[in-house]
Amino acid sequence: MIALIQTIVMALDLYWWVIIASAIFSWLYAFNVVNSRNQFVGSIGNMLYRLTEPALRPIRRFIPDLGGIDISPIILLLILFFLRQFLLTTVLSWVV
Repeated sequence: MIALIQTIVMALDLYWWVIIASAIFSWLYAFNVVNSRNQFVGSIGNMLYRLTEPALRPIRRFIPDLGGIDISPIILLLILFFLRQFLLTTVLSWVV
């Protein structure tokens, strides 16, 4: 059971970094730092979009429009943080 919880925590940590990479990539894309016509850049952006959009879309439905500022990644990172803390403290203490 401990190995399962550690695997879930590791997956949450990996997804944390994917969300951060997606946010940074979206900034680079918005400010034309990366070449949007480059196929490699497009495939990275598409991969990051496909990995993060299913989790961000439900959050965006409940957040009011803030005029071009998207705080849904921050909210998702907070949710992942609290879920990780819950798994490490509460669930792991039940198992041990």
